[in-house]
Parts: sequence; C-alpha cells; structure tokens
Amino acid sequence: MLCSNSIQMERTNRSLWKTVLPLLFLSVFSTVGSSSSSRHHRGVSSTIRFRLGRDGGAESVVPMRAGAALKIAVFADLHFGEAESEGWGAVQDVNSIKVMNTVLDDETPDFVIYLGDVITANNIMVANASLYWDQAISPAQSRGIPWASVFGNHDDAAFEWPLEWFSGPGIPQIDCPPTGTSCSGEEGCSFKGTGRLELMKNEITHKGSFSSFGPRNLWPSVSNYVLQVSSSNNPESPVAFLYFLDSGGGSYPEVISSVQAEWFQQKSKQINSDSRVPEIIFWHIPSTAYKTVAPKVGGIQKPCVGSINKESVASQEAETGIMNLLVNRTSVKAIFVGHNHGLDWCCPYQKLWLCYARHTGYGGYGDWPRGARILEITEKPFSLKSWIRMEDGQMHSEVVLS
Repeated sequence: MLCSNSIQMERTNRSLWKTVLPLLFLSVFSTVGSSSSSRHHRGVSSTIRFRLGRDGGAESVVPMRAGAALKIAVFADLHFGEAESEGWGAVQDVNSIKVMNTVLDDETPDFVIYLGDVITANNIMVANASLYWDQAISPAQSRGIPWASVFGNHDDAAFEWPLEWFSGPGIPQIDCPPTGTSCSGEEGCSFKGTGRLELMKNEITHKGSFSSFGPRNLWPSVSNYVLQVSSSNNPESPVAFLYFLDSGGGSYPEVISSVQAEWFQQKSKQINSDSRVPEIIFWHIPSTAYKTVAPKVGGIQKPCVGSINKESVASQEAETGIMNLLVNRTSVKAIFVGHNHGLDWCCPYQKLWLCYARHTGYGGYGDWPRGARILEITEKPFSLKSWIRMEDGQMHSEVVLS
C-alpha cells in the first residue's frame, strides 16, 4: 500500500499492543529455519508447474517430492486485524499464526490457498490493512511456499465505529503520517478502509503470490482468475485448472454476478473446450446450492463427510447462473468455500462435490477447534482427495472427491 508503508501499524498507544506486536513477529518466524530446511532437503526430482491461466501470464515452478501428489493447504477465515483497538485482537492473530505454522509443518504442502476473510477490515481503523494481510500470508511466504488468494466479505468491509468510543474512553489516538508525504495527514487519519484493488496491488508484489486482479470488466469483483497445474514432464499438458472467483460482500453485494459466470464460461471454453481437464473451484461465500445439500444441523449423515455441522448455511444473496454452468461441466469436480465457521463438511451435489474449508483463524465468531482443509491431486490417474488437519495435529474427514 502506498499509504500503509508510511503509516506502519497505527494501532492505539496502549502498552499491551506494544508488548504483543513483537511476540506476533516472533511467532511468525519461529519455525522458519527448520521448515524451510526440510523442504529443501527432502529429495526433489520432479516438479509440478503452476501457470497463470491468462494471456501473458508468468510461470513459476513448485518443487514436489519424487513420486508425490500435489498437496494444497486451504486457510479460511483468518480475520487478522480484528479488534484492532484492543490488545486481545493481536493475541488472536498470534494464535492464528500458530495454527498455520502447525498445519504447514505437519503437511508440508506445495501450495497454499487463502480462501477469503484474510482480514477483518471493518475493525481496522486506518488504511493499513495490507500490513495485516502481510502477516497472514507470512507463514507460507517465509517457508517459500507459493500461494493464491480470493476475497471474502470482510476483506474490504467499511470501518465500523465502536459505540464505546463516543462515551468514556473516547476515540483512540492515531499516529498520522507527516504532511508533505504521499499521504496527507488528513487522509491518513480518516478511518477509511483499504479496498480490494489496493489489497491485491500489495499482495501481487510479493514473490510467491499467484493471485491476480482478474479482468477489469468484472470489477468491483476482484480476484477472478485461473491457475493451470501442469506436470514438468510436459508443461503444455495441464493436469488441472484451479478457478478463483470473488463472491462479493464488504464493499458490494454478496453475489457471483452473471458477468463473472459469463467470464468463466468463456475462459473454460478457451482453455478446456472438451472438458477433458479436471477443474476445481474456489470462492468464499457458499452458493444457494449449499442449502440444498446441507445436512440437518447437529449431525452429518452419509454421503456427506465432515466433523462439525453447528449452523445453517449463510449463502450468497442470489444465484445468477454460475452453478448452472458448473453442474453442466463434467470437468468440474468440486467447489470449496469458507464463510461459515461452524461447518466443515463435503456433500455431493449432482455430479460434483460442495465442500467447506475449516475455520483456520482465531479471529471471527465461534470457539470450535481450528484447522485447515488439505487437498491432494494425483496426476496419473487423476484423483482429488481431501481431509482436515487440525491445530492439534489430528487428521479426519478424509474423502475422495474424484
């Protein structure tokens, strides 16, 4: 962010925050040495390539263990920056870092997906949200694991003024950037949020990020793009396509628009016209189809697979055509969403699977144990398998999706 670099971390001047901040960064980097070393010494003789599925897209190579499948860790609903004006908010972020560190050390994935609500922008007082975003992606980045992200409804939500600020304590003091810098003092103290475009502009500057703005004609929806997974034996032959779609919320309605659906239809015909290559879909807010297959709250019955089913599906506001396209493509194997912190099930829906991730962050509502959904893609023959890895190291809810 242009402004956030000069603002740094404008939290309150409370001593608790000054104490917790160093602990946060200590936690971020505490396991870097051993984890990075293990990844570089496990015998890499084959690779899978990720290619941005758009014209002129850059290509990067992700090392994989010889003969191993591609493993992806999905982190959902981290909610960094929540309760920014309170010391306990920073403690939540420290705990979220610990969850991600544990999952990454236990699973040693080749790729990470941040499935929305990376931050709680409605609690972040000034335009410094990218600083929290950078903290959230640091466990993957510090290990040299590439990642991609998609936006959720809290990532650019408008700042919400706490009512208590207008009584006894008053509005916390903020350190404004000096006048004459690229950000005026007035602008820096305006309590304005950080928009999707600004957040993405910051993220894609990081080495290891495969995220993308997406086509301009889809804005204000940002983070609509596709990644191609290819074997190093034949980089031109795709193994799978990973689609990312912005499901809205925050600065605009919670919906995948008809224009986004049209973009998916055109892009999929362009790069996978015969539906030969498997396609896997990621967005944050579940579609209304999730309500159709949802188990009765309280339990999970076969053929669904999962461990928590503690709330009703909170879906997008409308269905404008994307689900009709997906269910009619034989190549689409599964959709993965976050948003509902008390759900982690996968259920079949016509010819594909509808899956939740697992609430990863200590920010956000709910006190259920944290974890992450893991995906495993095998090339020949193609298969897609998934399970949940918990913060205590336990693994459960394994399911074969294709």
